[in-house]
Amino acid sequence: MADKIIENNQVAIMGKIASQFTFSHQVFGEGFYLTDVVVKRLSESEDRIPVMVSERLVDVTQDYEGEYIQVFGQFRSYNRHEEKKNRLVLSVFAREISFVDEVDESMKSNQIFLDGYICKPPVYRKTPLGREIADLLIAVNRPYGKSDYIPCICWGRNARYASAFQVGGHVLIWGRIQSREYMKKISENETEKRTAYEVSVSKLEYID
Repeated sequence: MADKIIENNQVAIMGKIASQFTFSHQVFGEGFYLTDVVVKRLSESEDRIPVMVSERLVDVTQDYEGEYIQVFGQFRSYNRHEEKKNRLVLSVFAREISFVDEVDESMKSNQIFLDGYICKPPVYRKTPLGREIADLLIAVNRPYGKSDYIPCICWGRNARYASAFQVGGHVLIWGRIQSREYMKKISENETEKRTAYEVSVSKLEYID
């Protein structure tokens, strides 16, 4: 059963470690730590993706900044309570890690597959330049009755297709994880720079 669950949420990224390991939480005596991995896009821009790593996978006391790493795992979410409401926090949960000499240009350095369910109505819109976009929130089941909630963004023909999806509908998604910075309004005269993470969809399939 657990293997079947793992198959519905698969991530592979390859990039450069861009931060020290910082303690996140502990489960049954096992410590989990966060680090940022910078993954290049084809457009020469880059995504900065948080990766959650068990202390059993890597020596978290070492400084690996600047080293290249390949990670296989899952894209996971949890709710962090702040400012009187819950904020969805996303990271790649590492199951396997290997250090590499450099990023292999012939391999895809950022890919994700999700098999989940639409959990709120799609938001379809057009940019001022007429580009079509649809935002989806997908619930992906995890063992022991838990779910991860993954924001996804579709473009063009995929956005048109996704705009008609129904809540509860079963959907398969292929794409990549992307990061983008935005300004969050904290108070009347105070803003804070934050980073949002989502799946940029390259292909999707609705299963009746």
